Amino acid sequence: MMLAVTTFTLLLVMAMAMIRGFAGPSIFDRVLAANLFGTKTVLLIAVLGFLFGRPEFLDIALLYALMNFISVIAILRYFENTQKAEEGRSADE
Repeated sequence: MMLAVTTFTLLLVMAMAMIRGFAGPSIFDRVLAANLFGTKTVLLIAVLGFLFGRPEFLDIALLYALMNFISVIAILRYFENTQKAEEGRSADE
């Protein structure tokens, strides 16, 4: 019963992160919401693995956590470099 409540709560928080991602006023709010969604997905995979008795789901959850971390860092670096390039162009004008 407790794992079902945990699963429902994780799904609720993931839905709230999606809403924040779509409504975020800046790109950094959206990236933070995507990171939150990815983190909660890792937790959901781990809980479902425990619920179904499939310990290999933990390996999948760890792989997904690494992919989430690397992708968020890459996206933030991309937008940081894009923002610096735009500032350089506006200074040249």
